Amino acid sequence: MKVLVIGGTGNISSAIVDRLCEQGHETTVFNRGLRPVRYKGKVNAIYGDKNSAEDFFSKMKGLEFDAVIDMISYYPDNANLTLEAFKYNDPHFIFTSTVAAYKRPFAPGNVPVVETNPLCDKEDVFPYGYHKARMEDFLWKKSAEGIKITVIRPSLTYGIGCKNIGVFRNNYGIVERIKQKKPLIMFGDGTNPWAWTFAPDIAKAYAGALRREACYGQAYHATSDDVRPWDDLYIEFGKIIGIEPKILHMSTEMISFAAPEQILHVFQEKMHAGIFDNSKIKRDIPEFKFEYTLDKIIKDIYEWYLSDPQARVTDDNIDRLEDELVYKYYKCEKILKE
Repeated sequence: MKVLVIGGTGNISSAIVDRLCEQGHETTVFNRGLRPVRYKGKVNAIYGDKNSAEDFFSKMKGLEFDAVIDMISYYPDNANLTLEAFKYNDPHFIFTSTVAAYKRPFAPGNVPVVETNPLCDKEDVFPYGYHKARMEDFLWKKSAEGIKITVIRPSLTYGIGCKNIGVFRNNYGIVERIKQKKPLIMFGDGTNPWAWTFAPDIAKAYAGALRREACYGQAYHATSDDVRPWDDLYIEFGKIIGIEPKILHMSTEMISFAAPEQILHVFQEKMHAGIFDNSKIKRDIPEFKFEYTLDKIIKDIYEWYLSDPQARVTDDNIDRLEDELVYKYYKCEKILKE
């Protein structure tokens, strides 16, 4: 099958390209060419800027694909560019949304989450989830016109190359803090359940959906069945390093007073239970089987850190922020004990 991946350099999309190569698809990626990626097979690359309709249309002119996987569209206008570029080709379009598009807090009885749960309807609450939800609204109107469209909603996704690990997304900084025996701040009491998505596994969902009629006009979330409390994220790093991490718990609201921008993704999404019913995607895409667990993916990521100097980067600003919160935590603890 001839497949175009719009993106192809990120955490999820590079895993998708590898999966497509393994299955023998003729795969092409379209991106800006700013991040070199080594794939597991031959991949055709077209470089350009999708934010420029003129550039995108000129690069896509005359090309035909059986399926188009759009990893980067965020607004309805972005998605429409993809549809318009291939409107005479009739491919199967797979767009990437997110579980952040679900409206929070969940209504009573709506956990585990199913795909028919209401979507985010307030921009000021969580812009990222809101705009993805509006993109979906647009796509369903187009699907009703007969265009072959599938939407996949990953959860917070970890894999080689990811840059979104930790409450403050400090990534390798987590390793450094554990090695230096510096405390890590966790929102709430660390027991909130969450189902992550792991890149090598969700790649099966995209590849398995290709030109599958049961998937036309459908949305699927695709998360791990390995539901863990949030504390386990830091605990698993500690097990690999051989040092038990010191985890300090603070309410999400209190953290948001000190770091509103950095904690927004937690305050509006991850402080709520992240448990998702995957029975729909398992029914329609039998190839979608999770082989990864949190401990397994963290082990792979840690080995990636060790093998790639560019991955061993810490953010001094985030480290100072966490130090300040630790100081305030102990200061408050002392006052409360008096």
